Amino acid sequence: MAAVPTLRATGTPRTAGVSRPPRGYFFAFLAGLSLLGVVALWALLARLQIFSPSLLPSPGDVVAATREMYAQGTLIADAAASFRRALSGFLLGSTLAIVAGSLTGRSRVARVLLEPTIQVVRPIPAIALVPLAILWFGIGEESKLFLTTLGVFFPVWVNTHAGISSTRDDYLRVAACLGAPRRQVFTYVVLPAALPFILTGLRQGIAMSLILIVASEQAGVTEGLGFRLDQSRLFSQPDRLFACLIALGVVGALADQLFHRGTRRFVRWAREQS
Repeated sequence: MAAVPTLRATGTPRTAGVSRPPRGYFFAFLAGLSLLGVVALWALLARLQIFSPSLLPSPGDVVAATREMYAQGTLIADAAASFRRALSGFLLGSTLAIVAGSLTGRSRVARVLLEPTIQVVRPIPAIALVPLAILWFGIGEESKLFLTTLGVFFPVWVNTHAGISSTRDDYLRVAACLGAPRRQVFTYVVLPAALPFILTGLRQGIAMSLILIVASEQAGVTEGLGFRLDQSRLFSQPDRLFACLIALGVVGALADQLFHRGTRRFVRWAREQS
């Protein structure tokens, strides 16, 4: 009696000899193509002189200015100084915000005590507090730390508070049925559920810290991208000004992507497009 062949499901059939490139390479190609398109449009506008060269320098002039600033050592030193100041404010502000958001999200007493003050101060633009920071702390590093800490605090607090307070009730009921104490409920249930919210707030805090550092560095310092931007404006050096802007964008994009790629493994259930 002839054996009946058995059929096994092997998944999606593959076409022999055809290899499909990973989607990541395709999207990276599109991203690079979009950047090249922006630079090409920029070069075209500069070549046609639709705008004055004192307002819009050509990409070649900006590249030359970047090389000059790099050779002088000012570009790297300024970027490092701005990043160091932004990182200090980000760490302090985000730590305070996570603690405060955890309290207001879990405790009604803490919410009644803290939330009214936070909600009154939060709509005030942090840049508007530059004169107050200088009045209180002078033009040294303390005023810059105060501004960045305050600016980072609010977006991180909003997201932390929202994540902590919106933990699903069925998660809490299951933990209570299992007899978990409150500390374990917070550590193993509430905090992991709120982690996607917290990480979103931290990414917003990174951008906010760079914005405020640039604003605060335009007074009382002799290094930093904000200082260099202001100097380029005063001496009518648009090529250097654009070089500083591009350097600031690169620093911010790298910091954001490093944070995103370093933290997404901890939130495997939160699929996030970037």
